[in-house]
Amino acid sequence: MTEQRDADSLPGDSQQSETPGDRLESENLTPALPAENSWKNRIADVWRKATPRLGQLLPVEQLAQTVVQWFSVSETQIAEILETVRRELPTTEALLIGKPQAGKSSIVRGLTGVSADIVGQGFRPHTQHTQRYNYPADDLPLLVFTDTVGLGDVKQDTQEIITELVGDLEKSTRSARVLILTVKINDFATDTLRQIAQQLRQQYPDIPCLLAVTCLHEVYPPGTVDHPAYPPDYEEINRAFGAIQEDFAKVCDRSVLIDFTLEEDGYNPVFYGLEALRDNLAELLPEAEAKAIYQLLDREETGKQLGNLYRDTGRRYILPFAIMAATVAAIPLPFATMPVLTALQVSMVTALGNLYGKQLSPSQAGGIVSAIAGGFLAQAIARELIKFVPGFGSVIAASWAAAYTWSLGETACVYFGDLMGGKKPDPNQIQSVMQEAFKAAQERFKGIKR
Repeated sequence: MTEQRDADSLPGDSQQSETPGDRLESENLTPALPAENSWKNRIADVWRKATPRLGQLLPVEQLAQTVVQWFSVSETQIAEILETVRRELPTTEALLIGKPQAGKSSIVRGLTGVSADIVGQGFRPHTQHTQRYNYPADDLPLLVFTDTVGLGDVKQDTQEIITELVGDLEKSTRSARVLILTVKINDFATDTLRQIAQQLRQQYPDIPCLLAVTCLHEVYPPGTVDHPAYPPDYEEINRAFGAIQEDFAKVCDRSVLIDFTLEEDGYNPVFYGLEALRDNLAELLPEAEAKAIYQLLDREETGKQLGNLYRDTGRRYILPFAIMAATVAAIPLPFATMPVLTALQVSMVTALGNLYGKQLSPSQAGGIVSAIAGGFLAQAIARELIKFVPGFGSVIAASWAAAYTWSLGETACVYFGDLMGGKKPDPNQIQSVMQEAFKAAQERFKGIKR
């Protein structure tokens, strides 16, 4: 199947007037439903059974018809919703300062879990001396990495690099910020790096600074074939680490030893010292941003090797969207969050599509969300009713939204995997994956709070 045929087969290419149900049937992702089992009647039936009293007081038929349109949020509305959500996200901006090959991109891999190739492709030029990478997506980043380039190049003007960094930091933002200085354990030619850090800290003393000393294995004693228990207690490392800490004592708030390698290097674990990096970052960040870092580094589920590079990498993108969904779903207003969740999920499916080589418009991504999640729509409505119960409704809604978003992402990976393999997605398999993923995700995100 050619790329053009794959693109043509994506839902969402139809006119705006087409309903989600029409798109489902036209894409043959679910069988056509008889009139008595239409989405409108099914939703209304769930409402009547779950809340008979409300069913008598509210215009259920009209409400059900309105709910069906949630999957048809216009691209303009999606952009507006995402802009609103972005302003409320606990986003952390990490400014990475260090020489080439000092482990800056490795820190990005450690904090996001994505592959070296994807990290490399994700960085985009920001200024003459900086590149930027937004994770998990440009429109909804939880982590923003700014990488300095040109350090260590004698042809580059250090003051020019500092001027660009200062100009970037002067821009107003609601995000939490942190400077991360990367220094190789065996590199003592750090005068330029220290000069940059000193000037930045003088102008922005409120922005915390973390010193990350990297590439520990390069000074391991001869014959060492793997990482020791953390922290490493080798004389060579202790001596070098102490000297570097002393050099940067006046500019850094905390310091940490890490060694993030590639799988083919043979060291285990690959991200040696990741927990120490996480904990030190959390100490320097506000509570909300620190909590997001801990959630993103929860490897209980995402760390499992699936034998499928795309599916495993896809989970690295799904997790932050599930966290965001739980955050916005905690708003204690019945039905207020469903359009927002749809917008979040459209953004997630767009990001996953890019991973699988599918460039999607918001309308195409929305069509895929509709095709995959349609069978869960009635459950979503019933769950939203819990928000009427004071005290615990929002907690349940947040947990449910995270599980729902996670399962949608898992199923989208199967959907795109079929297209990549030249197959038309099987509607029965799609619904089966959604149900199984949702069941597992409910346990994973049980009790999650904003």
